[in-house]
Amino acid sequence: MTMTELASAAASLVSGGRGILPLEQPPAIANAQLALLGITRSEDARIAFRELAITAPGLERYVSGVLLDREALRQRTSAGRRFVDVLRARGIVPGIALAGDAVPLPAAPGETVVEGLDGLRGRIAEAAALGAGFATFGATFTADDAGLPSDRAIAANVHALARFAALAQERRIVPFVHVAVDCESAPAMDACADATERILRALVAELAACGVALDALILQPAMVTPGADVTQRADAATVVSATLRVLGATVPVAVAGIAFTAGGAEEHDATEYLCAMNRTMPRRRPWPLTFSFGGDVRERALGAWRGRDERVAEAQRELVRAAQSSGLAACGAYVVPAGERRTAAAAA
Repeated sequence: MTMTELASAAASLVSGGRGILPLEQPPAIANAQLALLGITRSEDARIAFRELAITAPGLERYVSGVLLDREALRQRTSAGRRFVDVLRARGIVPGIALAGDAVPLPAAPGETVVEGLDGLRGRIAEAAALGAGFATFGATFTADDAGLPSDRAIAANVHALARFAALAQERRIVPFVHVAVDCESAPAMDACADATERILRALVAELAACGVALDALILQPAMVTPGADVTQRADAATVVSATLRVLGATVPVAVAGIAFTAGGAEEHDATEYLCAMNRTMPRRRPWPLTFSFGGDVRERALGAWRGRDERVAEAQRELVRAAQSSGLAACGAYVVPAGERRTAAAAA
């Protein structure tokens, strides 16, 4: 695959109102979720849930990629087909979550640096050989009203993210660069926006320094929202304005697209915010804006399934309904169902 073809693959992952469905929980986390619903903790149960998810009728209309972990990338359906082959046959790209370890940054209280670059080239090569078409790798930054994240924390983490992106493109896998900003200690929206802007500005510079092709890369940030301790929920207009201002000031138009995570927002709120952004003037959003929401989708489907064969179809319908909401938001066409809480009017 050439870099031009990789850029086309990146563009297809964020086009047509489709987004990413994360199913990448490692066994320990997946088992904990199963146990909460009284489902036997086992690999068979993990396979059964993932199979019902990736075979859900109509999923390909709203999902362009499914994020898997190393276990799921090797698993097969009950009929013996590899998950990656089932997804590819439906026009859905399988991906791999390459998580690094967040360890304390020396002489920087409260801040961390992501590790996990050692051996990453080999892990990416292995994932590519198994059929993955994209990969995610991320770093978490702490933001507060006193000026965190520090310049040292930003520099250390964006260097790791840029090296990951370069290694992924080397193996012709689309890199999703995940930037998580923990704003729990920064209740003010301005502090969260300032931290996100400084991080993204440094990240873009480091990507350029590492020779990363921006048109074959997808940025995976959270939206700019106030800290979790804030009791007043931000309305859509405020989130849209802050998020698009930060992105416009930092992210080159060449970037293939932006796949938002829910971040500190509830996923139904994040869906409203995404829809509001996609209703703004195109010049304010020169990149495709789509979703990488997953926690609420998984929980709703798991709750409908509860490990019972006779409930597979209902769980699949619940999964697709949730994916449809996010897909409509990526097209600016989401309408909050009657009776659900909604934000203030979307920004025009």
